[in-house]
Amino acid sequence: MKARIYKSTGSWYSVKSEDGVFYQARIKGVIKLDNITSTNPIAVGDWVHYEAEIDQPTLMITKILDRDNYVARQSPHNKRQQHIIASNLDQSILLATLKSPKTSQGFIDRFLVSCEAFHIPAIIVFNKSDIYGAGEMAIYDLMKEMYEAVGYKVFLISIEQKQGLDPLKEILRDKTTLVSGHSGVGKSSFINYLFPNLDLSTQEVSGWSGKGMHTTTFAQMYDLPSGGSVIDTPGMRELGLVNMEKEELAQYFPEMRERMNGCQFNNCQHINEPGCAVKAAVEKGIITEARFFSYVDLWHGIETHKY
Repeated sequence: MKARIYKSTGSWYSVKSEDGVFYQARIKGVIKLDNITSTNPIAVGDWVHYEAEIDQPTLMITKILDRDNYVARQSPHNKRQQHIIASNLDQSILLATLKSPKTSQGFIDRFLVSCEAFHIPAIIVFNKSDIYGAGEMAIYDLMKEMYEAVGYKVFLISIEQKQGLDPLKEILRDKTTLVSGHSGVGKSSFINYLFPNLDLSTQEVSGWSGKGMHTTTFAQMYDLPSGGSVIDTPGMRELGLVNMEKEELAQYFPEMRERMNGCQFNNCQHINEPGCAVKAAVEKGIITEARFFSYVDLWHGIETHKY
């Protein structure tokens, strides 16, 4: 029998069977977890096989089915391991804010690179437009132009004022969508808008730090009435790139991927090499300096793994 993971709280999982019934389930003791290097062997969005426990209303997970894709972050406890945020996704939404708190471009680009690495279409949604002044709107216009030029959809919304939300509801229809972002950007408010009966707790941004407060502890999937599912994730203050080598990073910047074959050297890193088609495109304004410098920062941040 087959089911999908909707919530993980450690040793127990909330699963939905193919006939639409929810159960509590746990991993069978002898289940094979070979080649799984994450801190969580089962993630929200996973498909699993199960069997009923004798004389119990719970299920036993007997097999984890292969994932189509997943998004992961670096484990806070072990830099060599990853924590899988969610799996089997059709798309991802990154909620960002330009004020209270401010989402850095570096964070946005790290998220986009992670999605590109696993072929998950990413959508950038800037929330809290109701508190933006002229300065924030000018930054938004620049970011919208920059990201749409390389193929990403960008939206401006105010969950507080219920503005700009209808196009997003259409995008969510019949898709499994990851909703992620820093703490404090409005993820719980967005989920509450989509599912008014949930009444998830929300918190204000911390006044002394300007950073959001965590309100979601575990990733959890919810079914949309119109079809499709949304996965709410714990707020992330940092998103490290995992299992990625310096040599492959440029492939996950679409505007660089299009031009890297024109470089003089096949192993060009687009940093100091002569005859670099990517740097030439930056000098001509074809690739924005902001994205290129973001690439350089990420490149320097990736550890060279030697085993």
